[in-house]
Amino acid sequence: MTALIPRRVRGLASLAEALLTPHGMDRYLELVDPMLVRREIRGLVTAVRKQTPDSVTLTVKPSRAWPGFTAGQYVRLQVEIDGVRRTRCYSPCGSQYDGELEFTIKEQGLVSGHLNRAIGVGSVVNLSTPDGGFTVPATRPDRVLLVSGGSGVTPVLAMARTLVAEGHPGEIVFLHYSNGPADALYRTELAELAARHPGLRVVHAYTHSKGGDLTGFFAPEHLERVAPWYRDAEAFVCGPKPLMDAVREQLGERVHTEEFTPPALTFDTANAEGQVRFKRSGRECANSGKPLLEQAEEAGLSPEHGCRMGICFSCTQLKTAGRVRNAKTGEISGEEDEEIQLCISVPVGDVEIDA
Repeated sequence: MTALIPRRVRGLASLAEALLTPHGMDRYLELVDPMLVRREIRGLVTAVRKQTPDSVTLTVKPSRAWPGFTAGQYVRLQVEIDGVRRTRCYSPCGSQYDGELEFTIKEQGLVSGHLNRAIGVGSVVNLSTPDGGFTVPATRPDRVLLVSGGSGVTPVLAMARTLVAEGHPGEIVFLHYSNGPADALYRTELAELAARHPGLRVVHAYTHSKGGDLTGFFAPEHLERVAPWYRDAEAFVCGPKPLMDAVREQLGERVHTEEFTPPALTFDTANAEGQVRFKRSGRECANSGKPLLEQAEEAGLSPEHGCRMGICFSCTQLKTAGRVRNAKTGEISGEEDEEIQLCISVPVGDVEIDA
């Protein structure tokens, strides 16, 4: 009899879901408490702190639908700004074994600015399932070299915290580049992490200040000084492109980076028709058949963007009218007041964008 209870409960939940169509149970549960939703992933902000003047660190308790993540992966975090849902990708920087998530976000655009200035304890955000292949292999390397620059510290810190939590028996060097001590994210936490794990060495390199363990931008001699065994190590690098390129040039195939390969996309510019109107700026142009991000830039606008390949969601804008084709999937969408990614959305006839 007892064994049948879970099945009965599941059956009642399915029946309730059907009776509450078309909105589904989650739409009603979130009116009571957004964290009660069953199918979507929500996160409750439980702590907010400032490490530097232009960044914020959020501690987020995920709802029960959260499947967990692997250190180094990223999550799409969604918030509502002026009635419009905005999405950006951020890497959790805690151990993959922690019950809560930690995000450190540098202010450099609309969404990051909102997260820095408007989010407080008790706020609820939407989360995606984790994604990305920038992770340490399941069979841990004996020697691990972690290199980060600026806010690129977040996925690499998650790796370090995870390896320490596992009691990794090998050697780990964490080399972090920042302008100076005031910009060095997680300086105190990294020192405490190294104190707990004898195999971890943390090295701070200051590119525009003295007083660090190293001075200046990355150079091969930096590796010789802090990790003379680097030729036998697996390296994981995240930060500005020049840093990742320089480390890759030195280490070759043993370098793992959080980079994405652009998809091969084709655009029919010869048969394009219609007008593209950018509502707030008043700009208008003939549809060239290119992605809306390129058309906006050609019209003299400077929309926020990042990867230019449909991954980071930085270029998301509101389409108020018209149809667009997703250049990656070929799917055509004609909904009004719809969020689209400008870098992979191609107009199909007349289109209006709230930009």
